[in-house]
Amino acid sequence: MASSMAHESLREPEVIAQRIKLLSQPHISPLTRYTETLSQRTSEVPYFDPLDGGCQAKVLVLLESPAKLASRPRFVSRDNPVPAQRNLKRFLHDAGLPHRHSVLWNVYPWLPEPTHGERRPLTRHDIDRGIGELPALLGLLPELRVIVLAGRTSQRVLPKLERLASPCLILTMPHPSPLAVCVSPDVEAKIVKTLTQAAQVAAQP
Repeated sequence: MASSMAHESLREPEVIAQRIKLLSQPHISPLTRYTETLSQRTSEVPYFDPLDGGCQAKVLVLLESPAKLASRPRFVSRDNPVPAQRNLKRFLHDAGLPHRHSVLWNVYPWLPEPTHGERRPLTRHDIDRGIGELPALLGLLPELRVIVLAGRTSQRVLPKLERLASPCLILTMPHPSPLAVCVSPDVEAKIVKTLTQAAQVAAQP
């Protein structure tokens, strides 16, 4: 089923409904419970994409925070209809990092409040809140080999992550947003190179 749905966009309600039906699958259900518990205890967070590797993922790509979209429920997914995720989907494809080997999440996982104004920048307190939720997440990813920190904000967790996630390989790359990518052709090359390294580690027996 994953292969037939892999090119769909989460812009369409019927596609979202299909993903919701998959959230109880064995590979993703512990992560579904994690997100639901987090939402009940604090504020709403998106679901992990059930087309990804879930608890069997070998690569965790840590982005910064969920995009400001009105749709609910939401997923952290390469299929989200926003520019950064469209770029990331292309880069993951170019790097040969398939759904089954990867899972996406955000350092600050909470969805923004629906407002008409600009979203405020993340604070040190926000980042610390997100870091506080990572140990429980890492405990649900027993096959994890690589963590990729995408963007400067996510890379602020590097010192603490080195202690939490040993012996995982931790890589850094620029954020896949158009603003970051358009700075230089080297940015896209750096992203694909980093994801290719992660894919190679994930593919090792």
